[in-house]
Amino acid sequence: MTDRPVVRSGPLRYATAERFARPRPAAADAPAGPAGAVCPQPPSRLDAVMGPPLDRRPQSEDCLHLAVTAPKGRPGSPGRPVLVWFHGGGFSSGAGIRDWYDGGALAAEQDVVVVSAGYRLGALGYLLLDGVSEGNLGLWDQLEALRWVREHIARFGGDPGNVTLFGQSAGALSIRLLMDVPEARGLFRRAILQSAPLAIATRPADEAQDLGRVFAAHLGTDPRTAVPERLLAAQALTAAEQQRRTGNSLAPAFGPVSGVGPLPAEAGPLDSRTGAPDVLYGWNADDMSAFPEGPDDSGSVAGRTRRVFATPLTALRGELERAGARAYGYRLDWRPPGSPFGATHCVEIPLLLGSAGAWRSAPMLGDADWSEVDAIGRRVRATWAAFARGGDPGPMPAPLTALAG
Repeated sequence: MTDRPVVRSGPLRYATAERFARPRPAAADAPAGPAGAVCPQPPSRLDAVMGPPLDRRPQSEDCLHLAVTAPKGRPGSPGRPVLVWFHGGGFSSGAGIRDWYDGGALAAEQDVVVVSAGYRLGALGYLLLDGVSEGNLGLWDQLEALRWVREHIARFGGDPGNVTLFGQSAGALSIRLLMDVPEARGLFRRAILQSAPLAIATRPADEAQDLGRVFAAHLGTDPRTAVPERLLAAQALTAAEQQRRTGNSLAPAFGPVSGVGPLPAEAGPLDSRTGAPDVLYGWNADDMSAFPEGPDDSGSVAGRTRRVFATPLTALRGELERAGARAYGYRLDWRPPGSPFGATHCVEIPLLLGSAGAWRSAPMLGDADWSEVDAIGRRVRATWAAFARGGDPGPMPAPLTALAG
């Protein structure tokens, strides 16, 4: 396919929100705010793997922005397939507008529209505390971003009736949860889940309320008026206490809560009649090399990857197929030369999104030349786009291995 020139528009404001309140939709021409700020956040715990982001951006609670990358020129009717990206980061770091998530190559090669959206993180997005925050605000943000896509993506040449969500880690968990949310039905047609640790998708409301009280005690002042730096400090202390209590170093202290709007207390079985989408799911062969062993997670990288990713995602496939949905599995086996991490968590992202400049300092890429990254990436991008166009990724090219049910 001939590469097309593309335009990346953004940051574009899709919503506004007061602290600890649900988002409100923004007007189509609303300004983005302070230079496309990212949600207040600590450094990522995966900086040693991905490298710190090279695009320095201000932090602000005025952060409900997205970017749209679309080919130039008029598409045929009804428009191009749309892929909406939700980033990972353990619900505590990341931003859709970062250069890592530029969809230029994907849009240019595959004639699709790529949207990358941010959402509130940490306590600002997921605190559950009586009288302060109802919880799951980050999920409400994601819903509002999808509503923006439905209303406005046609202006960028996209087809609002052919939307595929794709996300990695916490972003993939978000997409899996949105599959159970009644308000999300009709907002997307397909889903791509990259390295989703399904066992930590949610926590019970009583546990989240307890962590909320721990957070408030560490903060020592009104969460509604505290400066963001104090919120982040209390968030870090809460995360350390939660890890001491549970021995779980993978689950974030603040993330989605079951039984709190918009999530049901117990999701029923997936049912294609009520919107179970077709799903492409998978993991990286050495996903857990990015995370240190903990008291509740020891053993080889292969064994830990199997427990955290392979076994739960394979079970999800069975649930999807029983619901009548199509499900396709992959394992990414690419181990960049010179990388100590192998086919680690996040290593597929440069194959899909971003540029040589954005990823030039990523330790996980080892000694790989960008020409190698791009050549492999073209095959992966074509697979993702084929699934977005028609719901079938086709034959899996190396270094993807197709997985049987």
